[in-house]
Amino acid sequence: MITSDLEVQAQTTSASASSAKRIVNDLSIQVATVNGSGSQSANTVLLRSIFHMGVPVSGKNLFPSNIAGLPTWFTIRASKDGWVARKADIDLLIAMNGESAREDVLSLAPGAVVIYDEPLKLNELRTDLTFYPVPFDQLTAATGAEVKLRKLVKNMVYVGVAAQLLSIKMEAVEATVRKQFAKKVKAAELNLSAVRAGYDFAAATLTKQDPYLIEAMHATDGKIIIDGNSSAALGAMFAGVTVVPWYPITPSTSVVEDLIDYMKEYRVEADGKASFAVVQVEDELAAIGMVLGAGWAGARAMTATSGPGISLMAEFAGLGYFAEIPGVIFNVQRTGPSTGLPTRTSQADLAFTAGLSHGDTKHVLLLPGSVKECYQSVIDAFDLAEQLQTPVFILSDLDLGMNNWMSEPFEYPEKPLNRGKVLNAQQLEELGGFARYQDVDGDGIAYRTLPGTDHPLAAYFTRGTGHNEKALYSERPADYENNLLRLSRKFETARTMVPKPILEGTGKESVGIIAFGSSDFAVEESRDQLAREISLATDYLRIRAFPFTQEVAEFVATHDHIYVVEQNRDAQMLNLLKVDLDPVEAIKLHSVLHFNGLPLDARTVTTAIAALEGAR
Repeated sequence: MITSDLEVQAQTTSASASSAKRIVNDLSIQVATVNGSGSQSANTVLLRSIFHMGVPVSGKNLFPSNIAGLPTWFTIRASKDGWVARKADIDLLIAMNGESAREDVLSLAPGAVVIYDEPLKLNELRTDLTFYPVPFDQLTAATGAEVKLRKLVKNMVYVGVAAQLLSIKMEAVEATVRKQFAKKVKAAELNLSAVRAGYDFAAATLTKQDPYLIEAMHATDGKIIIDGNSSAALGAMFAGVTVVPWYPITPSTSVVEDLIDYMKEYRVEADGKASFAVVQVEDELAAIGMVLGAGWAGARAMTATSGPGISLMAEFAGLGYFAEIPGVIFNVQRTGPSTGLPTRTSQADLAFTAGLSHGDTKHVLLLPGSVKECYQSVIDAFDLAEQLQTPVFILSDLDLGMNNWMSEPFEYPEKPLNRGKVLNAQQLEELGGFARYQDVDGDGIAYRTLPGTDHPLAAYFTRGTGHNEKALYSERPADYENNLLRLSRKFETARTMVPKPILEGTGKESVGIIAFGSSDFAVEESRDQLAREISLATDYLRIRAFPFTQEVAEFVATHDHIYVVEQNRDAQMLNLLKVDLDPVEAIKLHSVLHFNGLPLDARTVTTAIAALEGAR
């Protein structure tokens, strides 16, 4: 029998200390504040303090799409078992926003804990929760902070209260605050005074009545905390990017903003000249156009965008595919259609991007499932784009891109850059000529030259119109058909070059799960729940690229029943798989869908699969 997380929690927790069972290093904290109140620093300090204690953590910021004033929530998950997906239930609520406080409290499971601003009188709403009232304004005033700073400092008070109640060591909090404000000594001291005020108040006034505790571990030794967008920026720098045209759009903006910071620090020559160009252009259409122009000229070029930007890029994406020009497009997915929910996460650009542009078009997609893979996927994408002479799209998402994730440190690239089939002047002289769109090797990939190659045979026309092998304009049916068939062969070659999927499990179970991207975190935890709660053992294949490699078909062929987990309404991954697989095998596929804009949680997956298994 499957139980909900609420029921599991209710069976093991109580609002009274006398009957409560200790729950150590296993809780979800939600901080409810107002967008623009400066709570981000305090939330980061709380998250990193737990991380400093050696406990695995993840942090998710659920924020509105306006500039300031609306409710915002920051969720921290601490898990001794290393689970980092969003947890469906909140164990500890820090209620600082009067506008959302009532709804936030009423949504909690029995036995949950509430730290709240005393004037809100939230303890009157329910009797099955543990409440800790805190006079935040009074404690903030006592720090001596200037009136204009009190709104910001007030957030640090709840860090101190939570730290004391959860037994987070003050040394860990202090170290985190000093690191957070390393370049602002006075700010560090002021914030520490607020933390201490909250900590001392809780120690002197509040009686511990809940079961949740943080105790020191060593599970975070050697690990880092970073978001996917920063990771992608690092990958782009190490991949040798030199041209970055872009147009800001949530949630991809920080990819380029972070890249600018990295490049200014590491890619400026001794004479002060930059070895790169980052250009903010008028729209996403211009951005991809400049990427292709730079890629045609021999530069490594990329842009970062989200769904609405991808929509605008369709025509140029087709040009890149048909004229065979390398470039990298990093798409941090958000919900749609149209503006949709611009600050919510999604995996709904998959099918659209795979065939972006009119006509018969197939694009290579990389699907990173962690911040480390965000870093590596950009490096891989540049090599693939030049080897295949085509645009390569990387599909991250808001959850992976903008939220805090624990990770192993990234490896420094050791392989040289792979520029693909580029002919230089000496090779042209030896060959006596070349045809730009001729398939010499049978892999669908023709040879190219770069502008400026000093040889009379190097020049060719780059055409988005019909052309023959020699790049001459042609409307002959045979030339057009041959060209499209060659491009199709190149796409088949890409199957052997893209990252292979990751297989977990024995490989011998009858039930399999397929997922991709950030869904991985929830699926990993769900597999554990399924095994414990209904004794369902599963194999799991995480797809990392499109076109699919042969391992995908092999996985489907060796399992009787397969659940495809994805964060969109229309089962886009499942439908791409159906097109690719033998119809006899495709009937094994069944959807588990999640598309409300919140990051996928394990309980949603577990409940859906258990219900589908029960219906079989």
